[in-house]
Amino acid sequence: MKRELWLVFVAAVALYLPTVRYGFVQDDRAIIASNPAAHSIGAALRAFDDPYWPRETGAGLYRPVTILSYAVDWSISGGRPGWGHFMNALWHGLATVLLVMLLARWLPPLGAAAAGLVFAWHPAHVEAVASLVGRAELLVAVGILGAVLAARRRQWAVAVLCAVLAMFSKEHGVIVGVVILLDKWLDQTPPLSQRERGTGGEDYPVAFWIALTIVTIGFLVAWLKVGWVGESDQAAVFYDRGAWGRLAIALPAVLRAAFLLVWPSSLSVDYNPQVLPARTGMSIAAVLGIVVLIGVPVVALWCRRRAPAIAFAAGIAALSYLPTANLFFSAGVVLAERNLYLPAALPAALVGWATIWVAARRGLRPAAVAVAIVGIVCGWRSFVRLPAWRDNRSQLVTLLADHPESYRAHASAAAVFAGTRDTAAARREYQIADSIFPDDRYLNGANAIFLIGIGDTAAAVPLIDRGRRSHAGERMTLRAMFLLELARRHAANATAIADSASKRFAGEQNWYLQFRQ
Repeated sequence: MKRELWLVFVAAVALYLPTVRYGFVQDDRAIIASNPAAHSIGAALRAFDDPYWPRETGAGLYRPVTILSYAVDWSISGGRPGWGHFMNALWHGLATVLLVMLLARWLPPLGAAAAGLVFAWHPAHVEAVASLVGRAELLVAVGILGAVLAARRRQWAVAVLCAVLAMFSKEHGVIVGVVILLDKWLDQTPPLSQRERGTGGEDYPVAFWIALTIVTIGFLVAWLKVGWVGESDQAAVFYDRGAWGRLAIALPAVLRAAFLLVWPSSLSVDYNPQVLPARTGMSIAAVLGIVVLIGVPVVALWCRRRAPAIAFAAGIAALSYLPTANLFFSAGVVLAERNLYLPAALPAALVGWATIWVAARRGLRPAAVAVAIVGIVCGWRSFVRLPAWRDNRSQLVTLLADHPESYRAHASAAAVFAGTRDTAAARREYQIADSIFPDDRYLNGANAIFLIGIGDTAAAVPLIDRGRRSHAGERMTLRAMFLLELARRHAANATAIADSASKRFAGEQNWYLQFRQ
């Protein structure tokens, strides 16, 4: 099996080697390049009680191990992004190897290697691996898969440490205990044979479960205390929506996620409106989303004895996607390809199982040819997608070209034009973004600030009024109100707004101080 493991590891790493020439893109700048905690190991350790996003952004989350990994990279490379990209490729290779080792319990080497190749080159992985902030996905995958493998081998301390890595790298690491139970449930080997193989006994020890529970509770307490930020942690499309309004958007997103895993032809940097339509009621897409939600657990149950590798992959796909699916609460994104990193284990396992089925009926050569075709298609699709993550310009140009219906794309273009003082182009792009999706209060505030800056306070007022109708995005609305009062020479009103905002939002005082000097 060592040969197959080396094959998938090299394949996974080699595909992403071109990214060593890429830079910091979008969120990489705030999380890594401009974040002192990511610049030294000591600073990262001291920041273990800080949120993932800098406090002044108000975005929250809690991923201290991910920040620590950036600090290690920074210390080694002197802040060169190429090293971070190289480490992402290595982490991806390690996650692929761990998945193959787990699937090898149920699949022979050819099938496990085929699954590993598809997982290594799946196009939905490009965002997670080519983007430095995708490191969280890679670390949590390594942690979860490593914990399952260690538990199989009765390496309890290693399993707990892997669980710590998973949880403190990203939130959905809390599923690690459930995944271990799933793996145990799928192991149909008699207890005596398990002991002979050194892969477990009748039950895992109680002390192990107690340790895992303590780690999970500790992480949840830390996340709620440090990382929870309430409404600022939800996508704009969910503002002021109840449960049914949220599901009207979340369920079609589940369907789209399933399509991306099975047929990743139309990829996007952004899945906000109207890449995914901002629906207000139930739709055919929502009904089909429900079918997917029901179908995946049904597949896992049906395949338990027939194809346990597929059952395991279906279970881990559902469990890892659920925390970001917006089904029970609103998350920060409607859909993101990086959140499909572990769910890609399901199509990978399907290919691995199909490979063995073809080999048993048609022979090894047809099976190998089929795997090669699927692998080449996946690898080529991923390779041509890589340049979208080279730099900010490449990302924005790709998004505008592929999905001009994305309001975020036009809002970003407006900010770029405003920065180059092309006010006519900036105004045009803001208008396009507003026409596509007018309910983003942060965008309303940013647009109003731009208009005030060019002296058009009359056009800014309706945008500010729109923002004042909701508490969502209030931080940006208050900034716009403050600048409007300054433009009207109402100094007392502006001071009152600044004082109120500084008290309500962490880090806001510095922003207002620049206008008081």
